[in-house]
Amino acid sequence: MASPFVELEIGERVVKVTNPDKVLFPKAKKTKRDLVDYYVAVGDGIVRTLYERPTQLRRFPDGIEGEAIYQKRVPERRPEWVETARVTFPSGRHADELCVTELAQVVWAANLAVVDFHPWPSRRRDTEHPDELRIDIDPQPGTTFEDAKRVEPVVRELLAEIGYVGWPKTSGNRGIHVFCRIEPNWEFPVVRRAALAFAMEVERRLPKKVTTAWWKEERGKRVFIDFNQNARDRTVASAYSVRARDDAAVSAPVTWDELPDVETEDFTMTTMPARFSEVGDLNAGMDDAVCDLRVLLEWVERDEKEG
Repeated sequence: MASPFVELEIGERVVKVTNPDKVLFPKAKKTKRDLVDYYVAVGDGIVRTLYERPTQLRRFPDGIEGEAIYQKRVPERRPEWVETARVTFPSGRHADELCVTELAQVVWAANLAVVDFHPWPSRRRDTEHPDELRIDIDPQPGTTFEDAKRVEPVVRELLAEIGYVGWPKTSGNRGIHVFCRIEPNWEFPVVRRAALAFAMEVERRLPKKVTTAWWKEERGKRVFIDFNQNARDRTVASAYSVRARDDAAVSAPVTWDELPDVETEDFTMTTMPARFSEVGDLNAGMDDAVCDLRVLLEWVERDEKEG
């Protein structure tokens, strides 16, 4: 017997969704069709955040209680309108990763049980030069989301001091991400060093609450500013990505002013569509707020001189 399916008109495409009633989130009682409908509801936001970026896929064919498949290469058998971006690895090998330019491609991926999307901080036209600086506020064992939020005012203050515009979001789990748009003029190691310089300044201002220690055993019960998320091949879940949690929480863009009062659990597959309908894509202006990385590169030079 053929598998049940529905066909959805997504823009100019018709996308087939197979086994739409398959449960992917048992405790939240969310199906594959629910996942698809969610991504359609936040369509403008998810397309904007993934646009033209090589994107790795986290699939759960047997639901989130089953094995996760972290997939870099898109299947060779795919519609001709599913676009790709080629990235290379230090080994010399390469991968053709999903490159979203329209919502139908996101829906096609959701049909493969892709729960969350992990884009590169660079775009297809030049994958070796990031256009995004990522500040990852990552609570360590013994610390919480509340501790991450206590770091936020200093991150916000510091960005303002150097004239940067930061775009915060919940990670959809325990942490907070802040992205800054930059010009794609520098390779990954340079951007990573700039991110480290920023993290070290946050640590100087909050030495009892923040750490940049690379070794986990040295971090203690402090919040780690994970500068290494700016290294080549490292990715984080995008804004609007659903996370593989029982409550189907999503990574949600938020304003600086509301961040102190939000909880990860406020934003789920159930609640996010209404919020998106009300506030739209809070990241819509990111591409127009390009920050000058040279400000942080001066800090890099200062820190290196100081050893």
